Amino acid sequence: MTVIDATETDFQTQVIDRSHTTPVVVDFWAPWCGPCKQLTPLLEQLTGDAEGGVVLAKVNTDENQGLAQSYGVQGIPAVKAFVDGKVVDEFVGAQNPAVVQRFFAKLIPSEADGLVASGDEDQLRKALELEPGRTDASLALAALLHERGEVDEALKLLEQVHGSFRADGMAAALRLRDDPSLELDEAFDALDAGKAGEALEVLLDRVRRFPDKRDDLRAIIVGILDELGVDHPLARDVRRKLAAALY
Repeated sequence: MTVIDATETDFQTQVIDRSHTTPVVVDFWAPWCGPCKQLTPLLEQLTGDAEGGVVLAKVNTDENQGLAQSYGVQGIPAVKAFVDGKVVDEFVGAQNPAVVQRFFAKLIPSEADGLVASGDEDQLRKALELEPGRTDASLALAALLHERGEVDEALKLLEQVHGSFRADGMAAALRLRDDPSLELDEAFDALDAGKAGEALEVLLDRVRRFPDKRDDLRAIIVGILDELGVDHPLARDVRRKLAAALY
């Protein structure tokens, strides 16, 4: 079981740096806090059950008031989960065991997570057996199928994914990629080269020129923007141009 005491002096190393390889649950507590004494044994138990998948770092707020202030701790026990140096989840108070168990479960990679990380086709298929319609596994497997020309199989796979702009965009791209009238090679080549801006300009042009293909072209554009993220410099400008082209 990996349980450590973290302080202002070593918090960067013990929590922030370590969280880039293993999720770290930080328990902000104090010796006088009754609910803390109830919660800490459960945190320690679940950390042990994780068998190295999670580290528990205990921070005494009486001795590390600067840390508590930095992370907005206003009541204790306060529990925060760190992944890749950032707080990804948190709760305050001595929650019931089921709540705390779910908190830990979200941090520990599932069997499917490990299979997807491999990128191997057989492993991706196993991941989808465990979690049908899983987006990252479906996207990766669909890309492999497309590379060897199994477009219909890739499309069937993507149809099982719901609520993903990237999956919708990939499916639309597979449907339009071989349409010679659209001349989309330039866009896809630019994407492959990491030149999203050039690709989006080509796609926007096709939205204006081919109204009968607008739904699929729009899906491709939205999928690209989703992958880039809402804060990407292209996002606002492209969305404005897309709206103008559509309406």
